[in-house]
Amino acid sequence: MPKKRGFRGGGRGRGGRGGGGQRDGERIAYPPVVKRNELFEKHYNDLGIFGTEESEVFWEALRRDLPSSFRFTGSKGHALLVKKRLTDHYIPEITSINYNDAPVEPPTAVSWYPDELAYSMTTPKNVVRRFPPFASFQKFLVSETSVGNISRQEIVSMIPPLLMDIKPGMIVLDLCAAPGSKTAQLIEMVHRGEEARVRKVLRNIFSQEGRELSPDGFEIEVEMEDAEAVGDWSDDGRSTGLVIANDADFKRAYMLVHQTKRLNSPNLIVTNHDATLFPSIRLPSPTALPGERPKSRYLKFDRILADVPCSGDGTCRKNPNVWKDWTPQNALGLHNAQVRILVRGLQMLKVGGRIVYSTCSMNPVENEAVVASAIDRCGGLSKVRIVDCSNELPGLKRTPGLTSWTVMDKKGRVWGSWKAVQDEIAQKGIEFMGRLAGDMFPPESITETEGAETERVPLERCMRIYGHFQDTGGFFITVLEKQTEIKARPESEWKKSVSKTPVAATAEEIIEQPIDGTTLAKELDTLDEAGPPIASPADDLPAGRQNQANYSPELTTPAKRAQDDGLDPAGLSKRPRLGGEPQSIALNGEENGIFEPVRAVAVQASKSKGNGQPTEEPFKYIPHDHEELEVIYDFYKLSDKFPRDRFMVRNASGIPTKTIYYTSALARDILTQNEGKGVRFVHCGVKMFMKQEVQREGTCKWRIQTDGCPIVEPWIGEGRIVRLYKRQTLRKLLKEMFPKVNGGGWEQLGEIGERVRDIEMGCCVLRVETSDAEDGFRERMTLPLWRSLHSLNLMLPKEERKAMLLRLYDDDSPIEDSSKDRQKQCIPTNSAQPPEPPDRPADQPTNEHANEHEHVDKDAEQPADSMEDFVGDVDMNSIT
Repeated sequence: MPKKRGFRGGGRGRGGRGGGGQRDGERIAYPPVVKRNELFEKHYNDLGIFGTEESEVFWEALRRDLPSSFRFTGSKGHALLVKKRLTDHYIPEITSINYNDAPVEPPTAVSWYPDELAYSMTTPKNVVRRFPPFASFQKFLVSETSVGNISRQEIVSMIPPLLMDIKPGMIVLDLCAAPGSKTAQLIEMVHRGEEARVRKVLRNIFSQEGRELSPDGFEIEVEMEDAEAVGDWSDDGRSTGLVIANDADFKRAYMLVHQTKRLNSPNLIVTNHDATLFPSIRLPSPTALPGERPKSRYLKFDRILADVPCSGDGTCRKNPNVWKDWTPQNALGLHNAQVRILVRGLQMLKVGGRIVYSTCSMNPVENEAVVASAIDRCGGLSKVRIVDCSNELPGLKRTPGLTSWTVMDKKGRVWGSWKAVQDEIAQKGIEFMGRLAGDMFPPESITETEGAETERVPLERCMRIYGHFQDTGGFFITVLEKQTEIKARPESEWKKSVSKTPVAATAEEIIEQPIDGTTLAKELDTLDEAGPPIASPADDLPAGRQNQANYSPELTTPAKRAQDDGLDPAGLSKRPRLGGEPQSIALNGEENGIFEPVRAVAVQASKSKGNGQPTEEPFKYIPHDHEELEVIYDFYKLSDKFPRDRFMVRNASGIPTKTIYYTSALARDILTQNEGKGVRFVHCGVKMFMKQEVQREGTCKWRIQTDGCPIVEPWIGEGRIVRLYKRQTLRKLLKEMFPKVNGGGWEQLGEIGERVRDIEMGCCVLRVETSDAEDGFRERMTLPLWRSLHSLNLMLPKEERKAMLLRLYDDDSPIEDSSKDRQKQCIPTNSAQPPEPPDRPADQPTNEHANEHEHVDKDAEQPADSMEDFVGDVDMNSIT
């Protein structure tokens, strides 16, 4: 992963609702939610998880507001440097503050998080935002969050990726990824040590060529140990791994793009599929012997994260609506979809691979019951084992999973066993059962094969976290390891036997008749009372209950979904699916990664899909010898060792007209092999080059984009490199846009003055080198720089400039734009003719490029691409 130089985030942040709660400048006071719910409290008290005294502490904790928490993101070295600013500057300031005659507790490091890069803060948010002593700290948080160096993430949400044991080079799937905070952790892990590996490869190359590489700097030094330990050297140190992040809701998928694209990873693919039916991903076929047909090959994953949609009652500290809206049917309605997601994940896992199943629910129906049911369906403990993680993450307080529990039905009746339910059904009929199913109860044992001895499922190896342990939310995590290839059994015979209840009959009747919205709604309203979940349309929706059209997300919005309540997904099935296992889930003949795939549903490309979903432009790779690429190779003297077969565009013609993207080799293979196969790809690739008008014939029109600069800059020839060593020189470039170069202006640019005066017009790379001098840097940085006719400019959006100024210089004063000042000075005071427009064409896209589809929504775009005044300046000679 390219090193973060203050990752951009567009300045809009996450989940912004634009000042909600205010009207005409006045804040609206909403009545507080009463944090009492008889059924909620009865359910967890009846489970007997805690004794009387601890139970009181448990409920007291759940009624308190959740502390704020955040973590430092990106490469380890960069994250440690941003953290150092917090520990050396802001924490000492905070510890000197008294509020209400008591000292304020500063942010405290989470002891079990690696390198203590996560922090928790108990000071209320309204205090941080409103009181002057916190002003500088608040600016730091906002600034670094806006550019992606800090991620606001609930502490328990950080745990699942840490238990996946991800190593560079691994292929990872995040099945239910939005909003993306966990996905970001996965990306960081896949890229761990990458920059240090690349630097080591470069050092060897330079040594063979008789050249000397500049010093590595702090970031590379702290990552070198990881680089040596974890390997992944096959692609000159570049990460060969991959993260596929999926979400069933296309709106959430786009939010996922916004969250993760700050990390600038060419090893990320975002997809939009129902996790229960995630399609098999085709890979290039191995070379076949003469006369033989090539065998189909499909992707298997080393690691999978299934952080599934859930009732979210563990989030009641930050989502008070859980208290008023909690009902047992929330969990009952999601159980079946959760099992299907976990089973599908196990099918796609490599033998020896790990899948982490997690929820922000405390309900065993969504947790231990799901794990036991999935293991049973996949063939038992000889096929899938629960990994004991009790010694992982020392310092994290947790409790073992439950091995016995009761189940509360939708009417609040508590059942101790499935047999008791069956006995009642025998007396009162099937309609009595409601949403209950046999696999929601504790498993007595699992029989692996007919006639074999049964084996108890060690559910105590699961992990439960409660809010009163370490002042967090509630969470559940289980790590599963695939022992051998599996063939998942269909759902239980009991579920099949009830597929002809009034639910199925109603569904079949609907399918046979023309759809009438009113009649359909009335029919579906009666299904809740009629039968078990497998035959209920609500249970088969792709992302569980919160994706139902008639379901209010406010009722039980889980922690991972709380950022964007109210999004109604498009493209869900308009007809209920009947009970039984979807046939496409069962994989046959899985052996050595070659198996019958789950087919993706073909998607018809059109301008409008009828559900508001935008049409995705194709991913088209450019031939390595394309004439536009040849111009780039020549201008930047790009090394032959940099891969030239991974550049792509996002238009049907495959012609580079505005933007050229770069991806990893595996991402390229996946995109090309699955084109037109129905796999819904939403995002892939890092913007590497952007085309724009220039002010002089013969100047290369392709500038290096900020996103791709750290990836390509090590391989660029010295002719386009500008080296900077002094802090004050960088400060001037950050503070002042378009400093003048001609007319002696270069003399004010310090050690880079002569170099930028003489360098050919166009894009170049500014390398901030490390130095032991008092005015030097510990951190090595690379930034795109544009040399215009008369000026120079760092190609950074204002948000990133401000973040770097605040972090490096404690400077939060406004950015200066020298070109505007020069334009004003040159306008004649009594001129009858208007002055010529300023010479700033470089970032004005021409009309011929305006229609090229951009695959990321505008909110996710870097300001640099839409309004950056990077590369133009005022042509002093054109004003008379």
